[in-house]
Amino acid sequence: MHSFGHRANGVATFAVTILAAMCFAASFSDHFNSLSPVASVKILNTNWFQKESHGNDEVSMTLNISADLSSLFSWNTKQVFVFIAAEYETPQNALNQVSLWDGIIPSKEHAKFLIHTTNKYRFIDQGSNLKGKDFNLTMHWHIMPKTGKMFADKIVMTGYRLPEQYR
Repeated sequence: MHSFGHRANGVATFAVTILAAMCFAASFSDHFNSLSPVASVKILNTNWFQKESHGNDEVSMTLNISADLSSLFSWNTKQVFVFIAAEYETPQNALNQVSLWDGIIPSKEHAKFLIHTTNKYRFIDQGSNLKGKDFNLTMHWHIMPKTGKMFADKIVMTGYRLPEQYR
């Protein structure tokens, strides 16, 4: 006859195996969720565009950020981390990314929003590369599930241009 320890070990192993299988099934079921987020960012004003004392360009902008990210939420979504980045090219780097705003969306009820704000983080380029520069605003998101691996994606919004002169 098996001892109590052997029986407890068998039951615990079986329970952990079933739990792991349920977590895998839950995570796999998220792949059937169709994602169709919508976002737009409008630059209402360039508050200032100046050269810092160190020689770097700095920009402050007023933004209108509107998004409907409710399709990113399923029963397995814990929260969604969202950020807006300005992306542009310079002679030194093929891709420069500067985070302008970020937020955490805790639930589907908060996934539709319209925010009127200035850039939360400083838009600074190391050098004098921003005069008349074309750039994209990209909304990135990271879906943090209750179980399973994180998923990240983005929406790229093109057609933005910085002023030709400092203000």
